[in-house]
This record gives sequence, structure tokens and C-alpha cells, in this order.
Amino acid sequence: MKLKLKKTLHTGLILACVFSAVGSNAQSPAWDSTYRPGSYKLRVDQFNAFPNSSKDIIFLGNSITAGIDWEELFQNPECKNRGISGDITFGVLERLHEVTEGKPQKVFILIGTNDISRNVPDAVILNNYKRIIRQIKKESPATKIYFQTVLPVNADIPPKKGHYGKDEHIAAVNEGLKKLGKDEAITVIDLHPHFLKDGKLNKDLTYDGLHLNINGYKLWSKILKDGKYL
Repeated sequence: MKLKLKKTLHTGLILACVFSAVGSNAQSPAWDSTYRPGSYKLRVDQFNAFPNSSKDIIFLGNSITAGIDWEELFQNPECKNRGISGDITFGVLERLHEVTEGKPQKVFILIGTNDISRNVPDAVILNNYKRIIRQIKKESPATKIYFQTVLPVNADIPPKKGHYGKDEHIAAVNEGLKKLGKDEAITVIDLHPHFLKDGKLNKDLTYDGLHLNINGYKLWSKILKDGKYL
């Protein structure tokens, strides 16, 4: 009798967990903080092998950051690329010490579009932004922090499917970032409106509706130069 009761309770617990998980997924899409792109370890190992300098100007982010040679773009050997294609805010946090250990003079951060596409909640993304800012402040207090708003996408071209229909999340994250910038006394560079045309990423600035072509990078560099951030 006890054995049968234990078996019944065990089965009930499993079913409860299953139904709970199904109910949870029905309410909000699943997301995974442990996701890392396939090239993550390779790129982090490369970054760790490169020398650091307090003169470094770090560009930190995902494929949109990784997609250009910043040293060539600005004709400045102090500009260093720390972008990893597919990265999310949790991945940046995991590798952030590699950035701060050199005590760079500036860090330009653009991250979040992959979090949004992978259904990481807006509040979690914003909390990770705060964690990134505070870790940089703690580990490299003299570093100037420049956080940049998430760029729009253009589904007409189109980008990867996961980036469709997330405009309201991009807007919410960007608004939250602007408020966070004030609260944390760091500079937020609002890139988003500069890349927008007819409510979408300007097709002249992208090759796939998500990533930038050279015109997009030239515009980005102009924004930074005109704002005297670089």
C-alpha cells in the first residue's frame, strides 16, 4: 500500500511539474540565460590572448559590433573589437572581466538585440545592463562608459526569423536604457532614430535587415565623431 501511494505521489509530482511548465510557457515564451554562440569560447580565448592597454577604446557587443574593423573605420589603433556574433547580455557579463582588466579609457556597448530575439524579458535585459555598468565602474572606475540603444530591424529584407515583430520590445528596452543612463550617470548614445526610416531599419544601411553594411557603419562612426565621443 505504501509503495503504491509513493508511486502515485511521485507520478502526480511529475505531472504537476509538466503542467506547470506548459502553463508557464503558455504565458510567456521560454528563454535561456546559458545560451552562448558556437564561436563564444574561441573568441573569448582570442581576446584573452591579446594585450590590454589603458589607452584602449573597446567596442563591446554582438555581431553588429563584430562586423567591422573599428581600428580601420576610425583610423585609430586604440580601437579594439570585442564583439561576438550571437552574443547576449549574459555572455557579455561572463566575459566582462577581460575588458575591465586592462582599465580601458572608453567602452562603447551595444547589446540586446539577440536577447530580445531569444525572448529574454525586457526587465532582465535592463537589469543586466545595470550589472554591466556597475561591474565596469567597480573594476575600472576611470573608464568612460557609453551605452548605445538597440538598433531597429527591417523585416522586409529580412533578418533572421527570431528578430521579427519585436519592435515594441526594442522600444521598451531603449526607453529603459535611457532612464538607467540617468540613474547610473553614464552616457547613453541614442543610435536607434538615426537608423530608422518609415518605422524600420533604413534599407540603405543594411544588407539583411538586421546587420549593417558599410553605409551603416559610416553613419555610426559619424554619430560618434559628431558627438565628440571619439
